[in-house]
Amino acid sequence: MENSGIVQIRKRLLSKEVSATEVVWYYLNQIEEKENDINAFITICKDEALEQAKQFDENFEVESKKKMGGIPIAVKDVFSTKNILTTCASHILDGYKPVYDSTVTERLKKEGMIILGKSNLDQFCHGSSTITSYYGPTRNPHDLSKLPGGSSGGSSAAVSADMCAGALGTETAGSIRLPASWCGVVGFKPTYGRVSRYGVLAMGSSLDSPGPLTKSVEDAAYMLEIMAGYDTHDFTTYKEEVPNYYKNLDRGKIKGMRLAIPKEYLEVDLTDGVRENFNKSIEILKSLGAQIEEISIMDPKFSMAVYTITCRSEVSSNLARYDGTRYGLEGKKNSNIKEFFESTRGEGFGEEPKRRIMTGTFSLSAGYADEYFKKSEQVRELIREDFNKVFKKYDAIVAPSTPSTALSDRDADNPLFGEIADILSEGSSEVGLPGISIPNGLENGMPTGIQFISNHLEEQKILDLGYGLERES
Repeated sequence: MENSGIVQIRKRLLSKEVSATEVVWYYLNQIEEKENDINAFITICKDEALEQAKQFDENFEVESKKKMGGIPIAVKDVFSTKNILTTCASHILDGYKPVYDSTVTERLKKEGMIILGKSNLDQFCHGSSTITSYYGPTRNPHDLSKLPGGSSGGSSAAVSADMCAGALGTETAGSIRLPASWCGVVGFKPTYGRVSRYGVLAMGSSLDSPGPLTKSVEDAAYMLEIMAGYDTHDFTTYKEEVPNYYKNLDRGKIKGMRLAIPKEYLEVDLTDGVRENFNKSIEILKSLGAQIEEISIMDPKFSMAVYTITCRSEVSSNLARYDGTRYGLEGKKNSNIKEFFESTRGEGFGEEPKRRIMTGTFSLSAGYADEYFKKSEQVRELIREDFNKVFKKYDAIVAPSTPSTALSDRDADNPLFGEIADILSEGSSEVGLPGISIPNGLENGMPTGIQFISNHLEEQKILDLGYGLERES
C-alpha cells in the first residue's frame, strides 16, 4: 500500500488483492503514526470511514462499480460535509456541522469516496502557510521545520506523507499549486467554473476553484472528471460536456505542442535549485517534441497588486455572514446580543482575516472604490487580454510553480509572504485559467515544482504535458 495512488488502489481493490477495510486501516495507522508531527487534519472520521469500507467489502458487486469506491480521501475543511464538523480552521465555526454536502463532495461520495478526515488550512483560506489556522500550523513532511504552503497545506501534506490516497483543495491564487510544489505532489487547479463552488467557503467568489491534490497526474485526471461539470446551484459553472480526462491521457500529444516561457517569470528571484530543475525539465520536454519559446508578458507584480485589492474586497463581503447569529462560538451565546456579536467577531477571527476584511472594506468604501477596486479590475482585464494573446499562438505556458522551495515560519511574518510565494500563479488564477503543478526534482532535499497553464477549458492539454513529463522524470 505504501505511496499507492488512487488508480493503483482501485486496481488492487477490483482484483480483491486488498479490501477497503485494509486500505482504510493502512491510512488510519499512518495518521496515528505521523499526525502529531505533521498536523495535517482538523477532524479524523475514523468510525465513519471504517463503516463505509465495511459497506464496500460487504456489497462489493455494487460498490465496486463506483469510480471512487473504497478510496479514502482527505477533504480540505472548507468543503461543506453533511454531519461532519466543518470549521474553515476558524474558532468562529466551533461545533458547526453542515446539513448538506458541497456539490464536489456529493459527486465524489456518490461514486463511493470515503472521507478519511477534514484537512487543515489557513484560517478561511487567508494565507499561504497554514500558520493562520486556529488549530495550529501544518508541517512539511520533507522537513518538519518547514511550511507546507497554503492555503491547502493540510491536504498537500497529507498526500505527501502518505496519510491518504488523495485530497481535495481549493485555489484562489496559488493555494493548490504552491503547497503541491512545496510538498512534492501533483496539484491541479481547473478552469474557474469547471468545478462547482456550491457548498465551498467563499473567499474570493470570482477566483475560487476547487481541485485535487494527488500522487500522480493520472490520479488528478481521474478525480477531476468526477468533480467537474455543470451545477444548477452554481450559475458560474460551464455547461460544456466534461471530457474523460483520465482515459484521454496521452503523452504522445506533447510532440508538436507550442509552449511559452514568460521571461518575466524567470526574472523573479528564483532559487538556484528551482531554476536548475526547471531548465532540466525544459530539456526533457524538448526531447519529447515540444517546441518551446521565450515570450514577454505583463510583469507579475501587477497580478500581485490586483490580488491584494480584488480578493480582499471580496473577502470583506463574503465574511460578513459570520456575524455570530447563524454560526457561533459554541457555548458562548448569551442574552446580551451586542456583547455576543463583538466577542464572536473579535475572538472568532484571527489577525489575518481581520486584516483582510479591513483592507477590503477600505477598498470598497465611498471615495476609494474607484481609486482602488475599479482600477484593480481594469488591470485584471488587461492581464486577461495579455494571456489571450499568448494562447492565440501557444498551447500552454510553462514556468516554475513557485520561486523557492518550502520556507520556514519566520518567513511568513512578512504581510506579503503569500503574494510573493504565489507570484507565478496569481495572474492565471485571476483570469480563471487552469494550471497544474508537478514535482520536478529536489533542492537540498526539498521538492521543486514546474507548472503548466492553458487556456480556458483546455485542461486536457496540461494534463497530457504533466503526464508526459512525469513519466520521463
